Amino acid sequence: MLVNEAWLKEFVDYSIPTNELTEKLTMAGLEVDSVEAAAAEFTGVLVGEVLSVQAHPNADKLRLCKVSIGQEEPLDIVCGASNVRTSLRIPVATVGAVLPGNFKIKPSKLRGEPSNGMLCSEEELGLADSADGLMELPSDAPIGTDIRDYLQLDDTIIEVDLTPNRADCLSVEGVAREISCFAKQPVKNKPAPKIETSINDHKNVNVEAIIDCPRYLGRVIKGLDRSAQTPIWMQEKLRRCGQRSLGPLVDVTNYVLLELGQPLHAFDLAKIDGDIVVRHAREKESLTLLNEQQVELDESVLVIADQHKALAFAGVMGGEASAVNDETTDIFLECAFFSPLSIAGKSRKFGLHTDSSHRFERGVDPELCYRALDRAIELLTDIAGGQVGPLTDASSTKTLPVNKAVPFRFQRVQRVLGIELDENTVEAYFDSLGMIVNKTASEWFVTAPSYRFDIAIEADLIEEVARLYGYDNLPQNELTVSGTLTAIEEQLQPLDRIKDLLVDLGYQEAVTYSFTDDSSLKLLTPQDDVYRLQNPISADLSVMRTTLWAGLLKAMDANIKRNEETIRFFETGLKFTVKDGQLVQEQMLSILATGLAQPEQWGESSRSIDFYDVKHDIEAILSLNGSLSDYQFKPAKHEALHPGQTAELINNSGEHVGYIGLLHPALEGEFNIKKPVYLVELKQSLIQTKQIPEFQAVSKYPAVRRDLALIVDEKFHVNEMVGYITKQYTLVNEVIVFDIYQGKGVETGRKSVALGLILQDKSKTLVEQDVEELINELLANLNNLFNAQLRE
Repeated sequence: MLVNEAWLKEFVDYSIPTNELTEKLTMAGLEVDSVEAAAAEFTGVLVGEVLSVQAHPNADKLRLCKVSIGQEEPLDIVCGASNVRTSLRIPVATVGAVLPGNFKIKPSKLRGEPSNGMLCSEEELGLADSADGLMELPSDAPIGTDIRDYLQLDDTIIEVDLTPNRADCLSVEGVAREISCFAKQPVKNKPAPKIETSINDHKNVNVEAIIDCPRYLGRVIKGLDRSAQTPIWMQEKLRRCGQRSLGPLVDVTNYVLLELGQPLHAFDLAKIDGDIVVRHAREKESLTLLNEQQVELDESVLVIADQHKALAFAGVMGGEASAVNDETTDIFLECAFFSPLSIAGKSRKFGLHTDSSHRFERGVDPELCYRALDRAIELLTDIAGGQVGPLTDASSTKTLPVNKAVPFRFQRVQRVLGIELDENTVEAYFDSLGMIVNKTASEWFVTAPSYRFDIAIEADLIEEVARLYGYDNLPQNELTVSGTLTAIEEQLQPLDRIKDLLVDLGYQEAVTYSFTDDSSLKLLTPQDDVYRLQNPISADLSVMRTTLWAGLLKAMDANIKRNEETIRFFETGLKFTVKDGQLVQEQMLSILATGLAQPEQWGESSRSIDFYDVKHDIEAILSLNGSLSDYQFKPAKHEALHPGQTAELINNSGEHVGYIGLLHPALEGEFNIKKPVYLVELKQSLIQTKQIPEFQAVSKYPAVRRDLALIVDEKFHVNEMVGYITKQYTLVNEVIVFDIYQGKGVETGRKSVALGLILQDKSKTLVEQDVEELINELLANLNNLFNAQLRE
């Protein structure tokens, strides 16, 4: 927000230098982003009056002007501006003047005629980016006065960056209140305007949404002068706060908004059909706004309407149908208090952000409406005349916010801030902030003024003491913390170690939103109940994710559109499901892989990532934990995965760990995917358990290998046989599956499995007889359990 020092000094009389002022504002929590001069440097520009205008004898577009600057003899100046005319008062750059850009004014001749100076526009004085003609000054501007003095251009513009809780400082008056605290000067109380009712015209107001709009004021003003111009002093104040002049009706409401922080809006009275109604929008009700944007509203939006149509998006922007223009002479001027919750998020929902919505969603003083409305009417009638109707006041005191007394323990100041202050000093701080203090024997009760929405608990009051005392004055004490080191859980594999492994395997970590769109989750996890956000950022981020796949698929789509062929992502995070009406959160590890298994090269033919590539990466994680043998992959079904390429990972305790599989072909079209995509989702807690290494003596006797080719029923999983062998036969150190075959030579419904058995005894060298006895016993048991026969 932009404020200027000249305007601030109208509210509080301070003498603090600008650099010190900005530092104090920043330390008080009102961070100053920038400081700049109100006008560019120039000299020698005076207020002048055009005495006469004649045509230039040698140029059609130039004029010969006689200009008075308060000296005995008028100046001869040649001017080409279209708005130059007799009796016009304008800035005159005299001979010797230096304009912005180091442009020096010298006597000259233009097409043979002498010119001793220059008549200036706002652009030439550096007061505007562009201008259509000369800068027109009021008819009472004192001739011969330096324009810098007349417009108070030796001023400073300060840009203040406010945090959302300090809505009370979104005005010149609000910033001045803060300055008065550390400048120790009172805020100047300007006398309340006296508005006299001169006509009986009024508008009835019916507030249907009384909770969202507990106060709505308005007055009818008729007979405004259409030719009235905004005074130069008001235009200058608006300019220095980043606003451009748009005519008295708009300028006055903008001026009061900047001065006091209260938004107002003027309706063209002739365009209002019947009474004013403050209500919620009807379903699919449309409204064309002042920026010509047409929005389709819903029942969550508060509108100002007449008997037949919506007139304005309450607290955000007026409608085009009821807007004032250059022909408007009769208006209805509204001033309201809207509940912050009724405005918060509504402007962003429609891609809007206005000065009004910025203030209303943070909170506006509910007691300010009367003073702001009277101030606006005072300014408007001074500028454009008009007759004022009686006040329409639709207020519900029961629903207006009221600041409650906050309990405050004086002793907490020293404990929290580490400073010793006497009670009188702290009470003086509160008094300077407009707070009311009531004391009892044990504690204080502090009531904040109506414009301070952010004072709710004791900590807020302590923060105010710290601000006024000065954050830079608070003691810096070394914090000594004694603690005991806790034992590291050795069986828990650090998550960062698993992430490092996946990075080594060619994956990149992704971080996606925890919320997504409902349609994606219905496709990926239709069996899970979703948790819906009450105030979503947008429609496609309205529910909490029940699987991390939703975000990974969107990330993959964004990369594919940028011509990335091979994508390997992993993500760790929470998924959210609703069970028995309660929100359940669970940490998951998810993987997405698509594209080439190896980078394209000349030495090896390219192939796409397949199921076993991704399965290998999961096994690498389990091997890292030293617990690969404690897990099994079993065929499974999942709504989002291919029925023939889906496996479930189960541990030895029978717990479900997660799924691995190919995205279901039916979903490829839904997600606009044209290549195979493999997905994994594992419960993080069940893959972080690792085996603690145990010492085993190395056998000094040689190992023996025996290869067996077995014919078994295809229904048996190879892991079942491998697990049986390793558990039942202590001499078998390792089982290697080096071939699986189905086809010619093997009957239908059977498969050939080739196993390499590594045999070793720690106490002796195995002889042929020992090996043969073990192999014969093993073959017999495999035949009984798995119908396995030695392949001939």
